[in-house]
Amino acid sequence: MSARDWIDKDFYAELGVSPSATADDIKRAYRKLARESHPDTNPGDARTEARFKSVSEAYGVLSDPDKRSQYDEARRLFGGGGFRPGGGGFGGPDGRGSFDLGDLFNAAGAAGGTPGGAGGIGDLLGGLFGNRAGPGARSATRPQRGADIETEIRIDFIEAVQGATMPLRLSSPATCGTCAGTGARPGTSPRTCPGCGGSGLVTRSQGAFAFSEPCRDCRGGGRLIDEPCPECGGNGTSTRTRTLTMRVPAGVADEQRIRLAGQGEPGRYGAPAGDLFVRVHVTPHPVFGRSDSDPADLTMTVPVSFPELALGTTLTVPTLEGTVSLRVPAGTATGQTFRVRGSGITRRDGRKGDLLVTLQVSVPVKLDRSARQALESYDRATSSHDPRAWLREQVQGREAAR
Repeated sequence: MSARDWIDKDFYAELGVSPSATADDIKRAYRKLARESHPDTNPGDARTEARFKSVSEAYGVLSDPDKRSQYDEARRLFGGGGFRPGGGGFGGPDGRGSFDLGDLFNAAGAAGGTPGGAGGIGDLLGGLFGNRAGPGARSATRPQRGADIETEIRIDFIEAVQGATMPLRLSSPATCGTCAGTGARPGTSPRTCPGCGGSGLVTRSQGAFAFSEPCRDCRGGGRLIDEPCPECGGNGTSTRTRTLTMRVPAGVADEQRIRLAGQGEPGRYGAPAGDLFVRVHVTPHPVFGRSDSDPADLTMTVPVSFPELALGTTLTVPTLEGTVSLRVPAGTATGQTFRVRGSGITRRDGRKGDLLVTLQVSVPVKLDRSARQALESYDRATSSHDPRAWLREQVQGREAAR
């Protein structure tokens, strides 16, 4: 991508967010648009596939804090008309004077910057476009790391707790299998652009002034491909469907992201690929839950009858590995939680969490005559017990303190 491409493209508009959007706003917008335009959702639709590529390109810049900062700075400097399309230079306050963009690149070196003209605006544009002018400048074809990509999977609760190995099917940009990423037809190779010597910029002198602009022959890329690859059209990448075998670690939480290093978009000119981030959605279990204080602890609510709490009992409760017996002492209150040690989730260090069992009284919806009579008899027999005595004492104590 040339310098002008970066300046002219509005990545914020591509994702439908404002320039002041937070990282979370950008992520939410990308995930929504990526789902709508994903090639798997719209097979054979070239328009939505192009939209998916544009959205991914925008997210690759705006999701990276460094790239976003460089992009914002470049648009601030050049997006308001300071960059002159005709000559590639910059106009003075009266619109007559101009200076060389190559001089701007090398200004930091002349002013005591890093050797070779690095630093200042040269670092900014070099990081964005890969282009620098002047002696000792780096080539436009320097290696560029591939962008990170993100996808989503849904797994059930047991898979999340115990871990699982599953196939992951992706449709995303990948290194072209025909040209191996060179962009050239097999048997041929790209050549260095003779117009710019591979820098991507050309300088034109007009009297006392010089003007720099992206090379028109290679469009700022620094390379020429005489015979483009028939599969990728010279881009070096193509959208492919691939299947990865992914290991979901035991104990993964809902909405957690798993990083697969080197499985993102391919790098350019020998640079490493980006990373793939897989966001995991866990389907809730009808019986088990997970503790907020310790994700290795499982939780469950067991319904019991009033006599079981009042008289005491032994319950059989399920675990992930079978059942256990739980002794409930007489006089246990509803809502009390018991801890069954070692019946939770295995941690990374091999230690197991616990199972937290909360007892909850189940009240019958309907009573037959004999049951009602038995309860009425129980009510009379326990009339001296006031279950709300503590509550009244609290209220009376507050009123007395006023």
